[in-house]
Order: sequence, then C-alpha cells, then structure tokens
Amino acid sequence: MPRVLRIINRLNLGGPTFNAAYLTKYLAPEFETKLVSGMIDETEESSEFITEQLGVEPLYIPEMYRDINFLKDRKAYKRIKEIIKEYKPDIVHTHAAKAGTLGRLAAAECKVPVILHTFHGHVFHSYFSPLKTRVFLEIERYLAKKSTAIIAISERQKRELSLIYNIAPAEKIRVVHLGFDLHEFTDNQTVKRKQFRDKYLIGDDEIAITIVGRLVPVKNHQLFIDAFNIVKQNSDKKLRAFIVGDGEERANIISYIKQQGLDYVFWPEEKRAACVTLTSWHKDVDVVYAGSDIIALTSNNEGTPVSLIEAQASNKPIVTTRVGGISDVVIPNKTAFISKKGDVQKLAKNIFILTQDDELRAQMSELGRNFALDRFSYTRLVGDMGNLYRQLLDKA
Repeated sequence: MPRVLRIINRLNLGGPTFNAAYLTKYLAPEFETKLVSGMIDETEESSEFITEQLGVEPLYIPEMYRDINFLKDRKAYKRIKEIIKEYKPDIVHTHAAKAGTLGRLAAAECKVPVILHTFHGHVFHSYFSPLKTRVFLEIERYLAKKSTAIIAISERQKRELSLIYNIAPAEKIRVVHLGFDLHEFTDNQTVKRKQFRDKYLIGDDEIAITIVGRLVPVKNHQLFIDAFNIVKQNSDKKLRAFIVGDGEERANIISYIKQQGLDYVFWPEEKRAACVTLTSWHKDVDVVYAGSDIIALTSNNEGTPVSLIEAQASNKPIVTTRVGGISDVVIPNKTAFISKKGDVQKLAKNIFILTQDDELRAQMSELGRNFALDRFSYTRLVGDMGNLYRQLLDKA
C-alpha cells in the first residue's frame, strides 16, 4: 500500500483543512496517509472539529506557524525530515505556502519518489510589498523544480501560475478542483434558517446580506460596507448586513462602520438588532447561509473561495468581486453577479438588483445548488487525486 505524508500549514477554518482531511480519510484503503499540521494563530478559529468528526488524528509540529520565523522554521524543517525518515512515504503532498516550503525541501533532501504541492491560493498580489512578493515568487519557482507536479484548484489558477507568474510550465501543473461534503448545506434548511434569524432578531420581511471570512485586509470588508450603505440609502426594503468571522481588522472595520454613520453591534458583547452585525466566528456556517438571503465576497485576492461553493449549495445567490478562481466556482450572471475588484458602484448595483427581485434570488439559488453539488463533491476530489497519485507513482 503506497504511503502518503500530507502536510498542511495549519488546521484553520477554510478549504485547505477540509480537503486535507477528506483526502486523508477517504483515499484509504488504497493509500495509507499520515496528516501533519502546523499551528493556528491566536486570531484564527480552529477547525480541529473537522478532523475529529472524520476520525483523523493529525500529528502536530509545534514550531510550524504561518509567519516566517527562521529559528522555529528550522526546527520544523528538521522535524519534518525526522517524520519522513520514520514514515518512509512514497508521496509527500503539501498544502499551502509554509507547509509547501518546509515539506518540499525536506522531501527532496530525503529523496521521496513523488513530491506534490497544492496551491489553495497565492500571495503574489494584494498581500505584500513588491520586493517581498518578488522574493516569494523566486522561492516558489525554486520549489516547483523540486516538485514532481504542482496542483492548481482551478483552470484560472493554473493559467496564473504558468503564464503570469511563471512558477512552473503548464505541463507540470495539474488541475484538481476542490471537493466537500455538502450535505450539511442542503439538509434541514428551514430549521437552520429559523435558528439563525431567531438568534439575530431578523424579521421575516428583512433581507440579510452576509459576508463570511477572516477579518483581514485582503478581504476588503470596507468595500462591503460601502456597497451596503449605498444600497440601504436607495432601497425601500428592510436590509441587514452581517459580517461573519473575526481577525486582526475587527477594530478597523468597526471604526469604519462608525465613520459611515451606520448602526452596528458586535454580537458577543451586545445582543440587539442592528443595521450591521458583527457575529465573530461561527463554526456552523451552514446555519449562517441558511439564515441569509444574499452572500457577498469583496476580496482583493482569492484562491478558490470555499464560502461561495457552500453558499451555492445552501441555495443562496452571490455577489462577488472578480478575483482568483471565482469564475470557476460560480456561473456568472446565473448563480452570481460579479464586479471588478474595488468597483463599489457595480457591487452595490448587483446587491440592489437582488434585494429588489425575490424571484430572481430564487432562480439563482436553485441553479447554484445544482451546480455546486455536481462539481464540488468530495467523492469527485478523492477520485481525481487517487488517479493522479497512481499516474505519478507509475512514472517514479
């Protein structure tokens, strides 16, 4: 039985954790897999509940964090080498940047037959200064040479990695779309909708517009607030905005909401109906989507946003900026309205259209559900990855 050592940055909420966990669980019995993880930051919500539910027990490396720390990173690198020597994997498959750097260097040093890395997103724009971005590009190009193959999670991402950023030639990059167990987003919708709306005091005649994700600069919550404010001023509908998540930008976001003169509440500290509600973290995002009417995404950069896949499975129409692999996870103008990054007027117009037309929201919701269930199931993910592993092992 071939052995796979799967290494992930950290078990925080998001697509990489789900995919690493599903692949670890469901590639058995054909492949034996050990999951290795770094540690989450203090501002992040743990997703250990995902591995616990699947009966997967990760091996943690206490020194491996997302941020660069040469002393800790060196210790983490040495620990990964020790694990490789003990486990003797046929494949080392890394997920996300830090794990990809330390894991691939260690795997190459230990002469592992097959070395793979999945780009769940990238930091080649909208994150760092030009100099720092250039350094990361050069590192990824070097690591790609040590990789048997690179995995992109969308066709668009493959084009970016090969043609725009020159990480690796196109023939070395394989596309394997993300996959999830989406049943929790399709089941018990009526009960979950009531649960969310009762908790946050949302009336039956109110339209809940929700954005889900970490409160960090790249998610551009200011754009969401600006667009919502425009719609609110021009609509005769009763509208509520919900910012679901938490992180380093919370104080700045609250300050900006105050500047716009919008009534707001940070729910963990004050429980009342408000124009804008910051809920902090929600592990039960299926309940969030069920209780919402429109899902927004306003990022400056994305990989393949899991929130939009989940939202569609939950029968929700989407408004989003055109970044990353978004065009690969929605059907433009059918399940989602898309605007250019930073275009507040177009984003606001798209939200306004959806708030005014109940029938349109219902049509987009039904199409989105069918699309998500057909394209993004975890069984498809496991099958595609198993086929790729077999192909690469045959050539090794």
